[in-house]
Amino acid sequence: MLSYFLRRLLLVVPTFLGITILIFGITRLVPGGPVERMMTQMQAQADGGSSLQRAGDSSALSEDQIAELRAFYGLDKPVLEAYVDWLGKLANFDLGESTRYYEPVTDMIAERLPVSLFYGGMTFFISYFISLPLGYYKALKHGSVFDSSSSVLIFIGFALPGYVVGVLLITLFSYHLEWFPMGGFVGDAYYDATSFWERAKDVMWHAVLPLICYLIGDFATLTMTMKNNLMENLSADYIRTAIAKGLPFRSAVRKHALRNSLIPIASHFGNSLLFFMTGAFLIEVIFNINGIGLLGYESIMERDYPVVMGIVAINALLLLAGNIISDICVAMVDPRVKFGS
Repeated sequence: MLSYFLRRLLLVVPTFLGITILIFGITRLVPGGPVERMMTQMQAQADGGSSLQRAGDSSALSEDQIAELRAFYGLDKPVLEAYVDWLGKLANFDLGESTRYYEPVTDMIAERLPVSLFYGGMTFFISYFISLPLGYYKALKHGSVFDSSSSVLIFIGFALPGYVVGVLLITLFSYHLEWFPMGGFVGDAYYDATSFWERAKDVMWHAVLPLICYLIGDFATLTMTMKNNLMENLSADYIRTAIAKGLPFRSAVRKHALRNSLIPIASHFGNSLLFFMTGAFLIEVIFNINGIGLLGYESIMERDYPVVMGIVAINALLLLAGNIISDICVAMVDPRVKFGS
């Protein structure tokens, strides 16, 4: 098993390089960029001025000025050479500087990381600690009123994207009923509060609606995966044999069927690391949550390439690490797994 995981670790490097080369190439080939954005803003300011300006006036940039700007942003180099430069900085834990805010990308991500960690951690724990027991209970009560009614709600939640649910929740509970805030991570009450519990209450009050949107898709998937796999194992021959030999039904479920049913859940476990970074871009946009998801969305829209590449690099590493963690979890849950040499 050790040799298997060592090989997996070695595969992280070429996979990471492939992902980042692809994204880096796309950022250079798509139309627009920091130079074009700056020229558009200057043109908009010129068009909105009180005096008419002719083409070729001081508001227009010359070719030499445009070339200097491209060199300033590092856009004058070939794609491969620019990628090697970016990779060299990354090796020194330098993600570059934002072309929009002119701040270090590392500082911008670190500033928003606590918000994303909060929502990622809450989503992770609530999803697993509720969906697994719920799927277990639904399998044991298959066909009951509880199972049928909860399945309807789960399938409705699975069919609706989180950002659509977010719009509905804001419209109903924030705009019409005014039970919850329209968005944000904290409100004015957070800064006016003097105790820890008052601040925690304000954070949770703002987090209720976004957490529903974060949870709705993954919660439904985990619940139904748990239920279906447990039902499949309950109908297997080894469970019927164990019960026929006198083992109580619930003991057979807990000691045998449950462990085998956790194998697909374990394979999904490592991918949950992405919860802790980006969550869902559109959910953070809808609720105006100043996390890494909103930062990534704004960076894509504003062609802030260093920030985009920084977020992509971190997500790629988390995804690759998550795949290895998933393999470890599967090996821990399923003793039948043997990794060849």
